[in-house]
Amino acid sequence: MSAHSHIEKIDKEREYVSANSPPQHVYPAGQSPYYRKLGDPGPLGLYGFASTTFILSMYNVQARGVVTPNVVVGMALFVGGLAQFVAGMWEFACANTFGATAFTMYGGFWMSFATVFLPGSGVTAAYTNPEELNSALGIYLFTWMIVTFLLFIGSLRRNMGLVVLFFFLTITFALLGAGKFSTAHAITLDKAGGAFGIITALVAFYVGTAQMLADTRTSYFVLPLGQIPPREVV
Repeated sequence: MSAHSHIEKIDKEREYVSANSPPQHVYPAGQSPYYRKLGDPGPLGLYGFASTTFILSMYNVQARGVVTPNVVVGMALFVGGLAQFVAGMWEFACANTFGATAFTMYGGFWMSFATVFLPGSGVTAAYTNPEELNSALGIYLFTWMIVTFLLFIGSLRRNMGLVVLFFFLTITFALLGAGKFSTAHAITLDKAGGAFGIITALVAFYVGTAQMLADTRTSYFVLPLGQIPPREVV
């Protein structure tokens, strides 16, 4: 084989390798080649929150005569609790402090709420007086009303979907907490809290779906969230 033929053969092999190799990713200046873009953990957290809230709220309105909420314990531990907590951790990685705080807090809420109903925890068994137990639960729920109201304030510069979500959730906690403090109107307040909880869950389902469909490359349509423009830094 002549030197010229040998060079032509090498050039053809290089062209073949180049044509069949995976495209090389071009990284922006100053960005590590080991950087990998993270997916949006928002839909996971919102679906975990929405589904667990919906089930408990249906029990609170006594749908189909259900008055014992213990079936929600499994959902509260692993879906509303664990799934949301994991979503919160990933929101930290995505540099979303608000999402990380909200998901992690409510993940902790659902796990703590489930613990109250676990027989092995001994939480409810420690109370021999039903009125004392209701007062303790009322304080617990009003504490979460305060947390939710503060998150409502934090949502005011994000989108209308989150604003509506935290608004209705604040009312839900307020009604459920008042129901524990009241004796004459306990059932009415619980049902009202359940009704607002159902609305909250449906809003959360919508916001989670809107975030999941936000990438127009992988979805046929998008859902409006009512984006609020950020403040201009002077």
